[in-house]
Amino acid sequence: MTAPVTATSTRLVLVVAAALVDADGRVLIAQRPHDKQLGGLWEFPGGKVEPGERPEAALVRELAEELGVTVDPAALEPLTFASHGYEMFHLLMPLYLVRRWTGEPRALEAPALAWARPDELHTYAMPPADAPLLAALRAALKTGA
Repeated sequence: MTAPVTATSTRLVLVVAAALVDADGRVLIAQRPHDKQLGGLWEFPGGKVEPGERPEAALVRELAEELGVTVDPAALEPLTFASHGYEMFHLLMPLYLVRRWTGEPRALEAPALAWARPDELHTYAMPPADAPLLAALRAALKTGA
């Protein structure tokens, strides 16, 4: 029998994610590498915040590493966040809207990228932490926030 997870026994992992939105209102998602945890699922680009790193700096760094794009931190619009308990850790993930960047996004670390309309995102299999973000994203893009 396993012990129940308590606040003191769960490692907190802080990651940041971006919903890059193009001029047509489509959102960029990336497929997780097949050899990683939750491989093959689709997610918002981003990654772990390193010790001592600000979330915005981490996101700018991750977007450059994963997609080859340059993002000015001023272009990051905080939207919502996910808080999700996985078996071995608890994930806290702020999601930012990004409407301006330099460069053409390329799949530098992911097997594939996809541009999807906000109302189509639910058709992509996503990790449990990402799926709840979709409603806030659809609402923000519908109102033009």
